[in-house]
Amino acid sequence: MAILDSKGRLFGKISVLDIGAGLIILMVVAGIFLFPGTSGSVAQVGTATKPIEVDVMVRGLTVREPQALLENLQQEEKTRIIIRNQPYGEVDVLDVVSLPRSVAVPQPDGTVISRPDPRPELNYTIDMMVTLGGNAQILDDGPVLGNTKIKVGTPMELEGQTYRFNAPVVGVRILD
Repeated sequence: MAILDSKGRLFGKISVLDIGAGLIILMVVAGIFLFPGTSGSVAQVGTATKPIEVDVMVRGLTVREPQALLENLQQEEKTRIIIRNQPYGEVDVLDVVSLPRSVAVPQPDGTVISRPDPRPELNYTIDMMVTLGGNAQILDDGPVLGNTKIKVGTPMELEGQTYRFNAPVVGVRILD
């Protein structure tokens, strides 16, 4: 019996091409697990990390108990954030400030004054400014959290045990 027959099979059963493909697959899998490479991207090497504060503004969030949500945010002291649909992780909640809801009221003499909005449905709506804190990589063009640049206007999503809402960034401070 010949080792290699006329159709390229070993001992008449297994093709030489099948053995070659199997060996290549085995080497790729071994390469992935034995030599996984470095973690992170090359762009992150040698960058400074500094604490930053990020202000996000929530406008018109409809919630059953607005004061309970404010207290919950302040008590948890941490929240998870999602930046441009990419989960980042947890950051500190440094401050939560409720913003007043007002309406401009024209006066007979032509001036305009600000008054609290009397609409009853606003009892279930809240505006607030949340200050978040964490460590970010500082590049030449600004701070980076989770491979995403943090600048005014960057969309963020805050998520906790009982809430999940969107809030754009309105302020970024790099602390020393």
